[in-house]
Amino acid sequence: MSWFESFILGLVQGLTEFLPISSSAHLRLTAAFAGWHDPGSAFTAITQIGTEAAVLIYFRKDIVTIVSAWFRSLTNKAMRQNHDAQMGWLVIVGSIPIGVLGVTLKDQIEGPFRDLRLIASTLIVMGIILGVADRLAARDETGRKHRASRERKSLKDLGVKDGLIFGFCQAMALVPGVSRSGATISGGLLMGYTRESAARYSFLLAVPAVLASGVFELKDAGESHTSWPPTILATVVAFVVGYVVIAWFMKFITTKSFMPFVIYRILLGIALFILVGAGVLSPHAGESAG
Repeated sequence: MSWFESFILGLVQGLTEFLPISSSAHLRLTAAFAGWHDPGSAFTAITQIGTEAAVLIYFRKDIVTIVSAWFRSLTNKAMRQNHDAQMGWLVIVGSIPIGVLGVTLKDQIEGPFRDLRLIASTLIVMGIILGVADRLAARDETGRKHRASRERKSLKDLGVKDGLIFGFCQAMALVPGVSRSGATISGGLLMGYTRESAARYSFLLAVPAVLASGVFELKDAGESHTSWPPTILATVVAFVVGYVVIAWFMKFITTKSFMPFVIYRILLGIALFILVGAGVLSPHAGESAG
């Protein structure tokens, strides 16, 4: 991998990781359109460490408070009723599905799941689901004629059941094209949470899963022919760009709809089907790199 490729792929990772459009799909598509080798799931997992470092810094106050309260709850029964301590447990509970499925489906994630036709399908299907969830949220927030607005749930209403549902939504992102934030935010909106609450829990929930995945892939990368300097550059670029995107996105969702992302996903999926169907792109373009 050249320095230019790693810079572009790091830029793409940072720009798309926190938006509901799938970073893994865009890394795959960038390589396919540019005629480069597929960067692979290991490269994706390692560069995601950079974007998760951005999460750790942006949400540092929340994370420190939650971790501190969780540790104190281990020895102090009274602390177990504390909301921050409960959030620590809920992040652990919500991380179980992707941990189990990530190990179970590792071969599929690195192989069949990277087919461009599957990516096109998931872009469209998850785009439609996100659109429906967004419309339901907007209806509750603004109400309609003869119908009052309805208050949506916050993270204080989060329990084990909803935490697990969020977790299974996150696990769907093991398939490129689904989008970790898109799936978890859609799930949250469909369960009645506010946009801000769904996005915040989505980002917090991603921290242990992504860091664990990155560390796990580091072991395999060390045994392969990974080009480390360019990969490190991509990770640093992803961190810087990712931090800026988080700050923008958290402000955006407080007043704006997700519909621009919905339209983008559907149009990109349709375009991808057309390009593959016309023979312009092979559904396995770039996979020879492994």
